[in-house]
Amino acid sequence: RSTAMPKYVYKAKTEEGEKISGQMQAMDENDLHLKLRQENKYLISAKRAEEVQRIHKIKAKYLSEFCRQIGTLSASGVSLVRALNIIAQDESNKKNEKTAYENILRQVRQGKALSEAMEDQDEAFPELLINMVRSAETAGNLDETSMRMADYYDKQFRMHSKISNATLYPKILSFVIVVVVIFMLGYILPQFQDLFAQMEELPLPTKILFAMSDGVKEHWLMLLILLAILVPLLMFVAHIPKVRLQLDQMKLHTPIFGKLLKIVYTARFARTISSLYASGIPIVQALQIARKTIGNTYIDSQFDEAVAKIRTGGNLSDALDAVDGFTKKLTSAVRVGEETGSLDSMLNSIADSMEFESNMAIDKMVATLEPVLIVVMAIIVGFIMVSVLMPIYGSYDAISNSGY
Repeated sequence: RSTAMPKYVYKAKTEEGEKISGQMQAMDENDLHLKLRQENKYLISAKRAEEVQRIHKIKAKYLSEFCRQIGTLSASGVSLVRALNIIAQDESNKKNEKTAYENILRQVRQGKALSEAMEDQDEAFPELLINMVRSAETAGNLDETSMRMADYYDKQFRMHSKISNATLYPKILSFVIVVVVIFMLGYILPQFQDLFAQMEELPLPTKILFAMSDGVKEHWLMLLILLAILVPLLMFVAHIPKVRLQLDQMKLHTPIFGKLLKIVYTARFARTISSLYASGIPIVQALQIARKTIGNTYIDSQFDEAVAKIRTGGNLSDALDAVDGFTKKLTSAVRVGEETGSLDSMLNSIADSMEFESNMAIDKMVATLEPVLIVVMAIIVGFIMVSVLMPIYGSYDAISNSGY
């Protein structure tokens, strides 16, 4: 009785060295290897399709814990396999992280390098960490590099937490504004409708307000459906590469916030390039990795030209100086480091300095945003109050005038 051949999900390399992935039916991994060789492809790894489990990106908090455990255990003389086994068996691991760690352990036991095993875990581990581990394997300082990356991701986690906590109040305030407006338009204003209906002429603000109130009251379901369609649509449009590029450029040139965002982006880049350069990764490769950690596609898009300048013999400081989106403090520090031959220590110093300034910038952005939202809320509520009171005071004036 014939049975269908199992399907394998594989990763392979072409003769040009390009990494590719795909699916193919084969009797076993040896058969898959032979079939790929006929297509001039070289098998890197393979799993049966039914065994493949999607692994999502690991958050900075768990990356920090992973790196710290690798660094601590390696420095204590524990073998890599045993260290990975300890990490994989930790009961505090989430399902996603546990799957990734178990896969790495299994592949390292089979003779794979740690960096290669991490690279095989879909998008679980960032390119930065994979390259840092690969460099450490070559230099033989996995413990030191792991501890450095543990600090790096711990700082990244703290930064994200700070931004999240700092923006919580403005988010709540924005939600309150929307709720108050809907409540007043949909419930409070209709209470005055009978009173105002008896008046011959209403002021323009009152007419506008009641038109909005009628719209909310009569078409609330349609407005909800429209909102449910509009929000995802706007999010989709915002993620279109060309649109996102324009939005990211606009962010950098908005009053007050643009200058503060430049400090945040510069801090991210400075810390990443400092860690990469200190680990001995070539500056061109370090730039290609660091550009992806900035979080702004407009700044990222300028790095092709910056990398080209360095490849033709240009200085790092001149290349970064031409990038719109970084503070001049970064390029000045890099230039001093190049002139004194202490670029590594200068990069580390500017990274520490920019991280402090980044924390201050986040605090300043929140401190600026909160009163702006309060003013917006006051204007909206004030407009509603004035629109309601204008015809009432107008009717009082008419009554008092008619008495004379």
